[in-house]
Amino acid sequence: MADIVSSKKRSQMMAGIGPKDTKPELIVRKALHNSGFRYRLHAKNLPGKPDLVFPRYKAVILINGCFWHGHDCHLFKWPKTRPDFWKQKIGGNIARDQRTNAELLATGWRVMTIWECALKGRDKIPYLQFVDTASGWLRSTKVSLSIPNASVQGEKNVGRAERNQKP
Repeated sequence: MADIVSSKKRSQMMAGIGPKDTKPELIVRKALHNSGFRYRLHAKNLPGKPDLVFPRYKAVILINGCFWHGHDCHLFKWPKTRPDFWKQKIGGNIARDQRTNAELLATGWRVMTIWECALKGRDKIPYLQFVDTASGWLRSTKVSLSIPNASVQGEKNVGRAERNQKP
């Protein structure tokens, strides 16, 4: 499928995407603040500058865009143009995410990753269920959690291709 905007316009659009105050991040921040949780934003003293830091719970929340972080869901699709560039770019993001998670866990922080597809799209998790899951994890002693996961979506963890196969 051909791009519907010029390459110059596409470049401007991509350059305008920032790492802070994204729509998914604002949704999560508002939900947790309304639930009584207080947090710090983008702590520079922690690996990867996590989106939300909960010092009281020794926990961080990373809010990842499915495209930029290569999530295996319906929102991620490899670009058809410049495939080598995108494989290197997204592969580098995935590797950095793994290093950041390992560093956070090694220093005693608990890590939750919330994926964009949990908050929008066809597999969106109901708002109250999302808030209950995130709140429950913060109050627990569980070391890590990824939303969506099998217990939230109600299906086993399988790749998109396996999920979409017809019986």
